[in-house]
Order: sequence, then structure tokens, then C-alpha cells
Amino acid sequence: MNEIMNSIFFNFINPYLSFIDSGKIYRQPFSLLYAVLAALNILFPLYVFYLAVDNNIFDAGAKFIIVFLLSWLIIAFAGWVGFQIWWDRKSRVSQVITDHDSFMATPVFSHFIQTAGEWMGTWIAIVGFGVALLTTFVLGDEARFFIRATGLGFLGTGFLSIFLMPVYGFLVIVGSRCLAELFRAVAAIANNTRRSV
Repeated sequence: MNEIMNSIFFNFINPYLSFIDSGKIYRQPFSLLYAVLAALNILFPLYVFYLAVDNNIFDAGAKFIIVFLLSWLIIAFAGWVGFQIWWDRKSRVSQVITDHDSFMATPVFSHFIQTAGEWMGTWIAIVGFGVALLTTFVLGDEARFFIRATGLGFLGTGFLSIFLMPVYGFLVIVGSRCLAELFRAVAAIANNTRRSV
């Protein structure tokens, strides 16, 4: 009976289960996801440029064109910063867990939450502040038209936005980090408790 149970018919899935148990099934896809998100950060400014051209931004007045080009440089800079955040964290996600940990998915997912928050908060602070500052001081009341025409309708304009966007960015970074640390703490306690038993 043991020979039958140890045959390839009953055990052909063992390499797959070993792959899951080693944690590679969590680390490798997330590392690939981080690389894709890094690439999207480089491509997003091109998409914004396409939207602006599609909405005939270059048919608007000179001040709209200048504000758009300066705003686009801010977005491109934020895209480069975002690329670096995701690319740096891509190499670190594989170090979050070891082969001996029993709880592997939670630390990897919490690392993703932390990284997404770092990226989003940084992007909101840079782009939100920069675009709000430019549009408020150069375009004034026409800022809302510009924001809609460039596809950045989720950004605010006005003096309140100049102040609030960096605060929102900071709160996103802190909130995501706190949430990620809570998940990691639970996983660390569970892993340590299992090892000590």
C-alpha cells in the first residue's frame, strides 16, 4: 500500500507544493508586478501628453500651453521618482520572508501595501502641489478647465489644494506604512510563536 501511495500518480504535484511552501510563489509574482508598475510610471506621462493632445491643449492660448508643459515636466519627474520607488522595492520584496517562515503571504502583501502607499503619497505630494501651484498662480479661474482638458480632474486647484496636497501625500504614506506594519507584526508574532513551540 505504501508503494502505491508513494508512486508518481499520487505525488506528481509535490514539486508544485514545494514551490508554494518555499514562498517563491509569493515573491516572484510580486517582484514582477513591481517591475510592471515601475514601467507604468515611466509610461504614464506619455499617456497624459496623449490625453492633452487629444483634448487640443495646443490649440489653447499660450499660457495654457506653458502651464501644460511645466505641469507635464512635474508629472514626468513624479513618474521617474515612482519608477525608482517600485524598482528599489522590487529587489527588497524577496527579502521580506525566508524559506523557514510559516506565514509568507501576509508579509509580502504588507510590503506591497507599504510600497503602493509610498508611491501614491509621493505622487500626490509632488504632482498635486506642483500642478495646483502652477494652475492657481498662472491660470487663476481658468485652472479647472485646464485640469479637465489634461485628464487630471482628480487633482485640485486653488490655495487650499497647494497646502492640502502635500498633507494628503504624507497621510497616505503614513497610513499605508501603519497598515503594512500591523500586518507584518501579526505575521512576525505568528512566525516567532511557531518557532518557539
